[in-house]
Amino acid sequence: MSVRALVVDPSAPAAVRLGEVPDPVPAPGQVVVEVSHASLNYGDLNDARSGRVPVGAVLGSDAAGVVVRAAADGTGPAVGTRVVALASGAFAERVAIDTGAIAEVPEGLDLAKAVALPVAGVAALRSLRAAGSGPGRTVLITGASGGVGRFAVQLAARAGAHVIASVGSTARGEGLAELGADEVLVGLEGLERPVDVVIDSVGGSQLVAAWHLLAPGGSVQSVGWTSGEPAVFPPYATVGPAKSLTSFVIEGGAGPDLAVLAGLAAEGALTVEIGWQGAWDRFTEAAEALRGRRVSGKAVLEVSREERRAPALLPQG
Repeated sequence: MSVRALVVDPSAPAAVRLGEVPDPVPAPGQVVVEVSHASLNYGDLNDARSGRVPVGAVLGSDAAGVVVRAAADGTGPAVGTRVVALASGAFAERVAIDTGAIAEVPEGLDLAKAVALPVAGVAALRSLRAAGSGPGRTVLITGASGGVGRFAVQLAARAGAHVIASVGSTARGEGLAELGADEVLVGLEGLERPVDVVIDSVGGSQLVAAWHLLAPGGSVQSVGWTSGEPAVFPPYATVGPAKSLTSFVIEGGAGPDLAVLAGLAAEGALTVEIGWQGAWDRFTEAAEALRGRRVSGKAVLEVSREERRAPALLPQG
């Protein structure tokens, strides 16, 4: 038996196509989830072209749906539980997922919003935790209009920090003050005073500029590199009072952090913004919107349950 999935194909638009893969065979500590929604991240687009996800393999990390098979070892949620998960190969109709990577979705939180939480929400939460944000701290968030950025703005503000949100244009900054940003800047124009924490998802020259703004003892968390540009540090830029530039990747089971984020979202304490939503056969459209920076917040794919047919004939709903 097989399931439909979005698989890597270098010959396809955006290097991804709808195909079929074998039905998942779970390990004892895994549940099987029937996926209803998936969330597209900028990193997924890079994974499809870089070779990190092999040709023919299923793409994706963010999934939400319903458990249809419980874990054989007795851990994790029961059949019928609505869940959200961070797992490799998430863009499929059914996925086997480690119970440590999954969290129950509270009543009142729509799965389309819950699925926006895994990569972006966990990256924001963990990078702020690693850098240390709280009362008396100034936190600069670059690429603040994106998925990670919007969650980071809210979580840093919730922790009591002074939050500076940097965006690419005035239009991209709309709504960030309402989410908790004390200042919203285009680029880093006008920012001269030091900051304690930088959550950077842009890279390139902006990363270099942010490093220069970092106060002694401060930390830059490099969570992304959407600019695609090299970061060139001038001589002696890294000589001086101690401060750190830390690479970031999500490691270990995300379940506990996902439970925290889902709880906040269900309570209305964390706003989930969806800038694009549509059927997963419109992947190319979503990818182009994301790469073109026309999505504020998250892009959400709806996993269609239509009768199987050739991908070209799938409905464009």
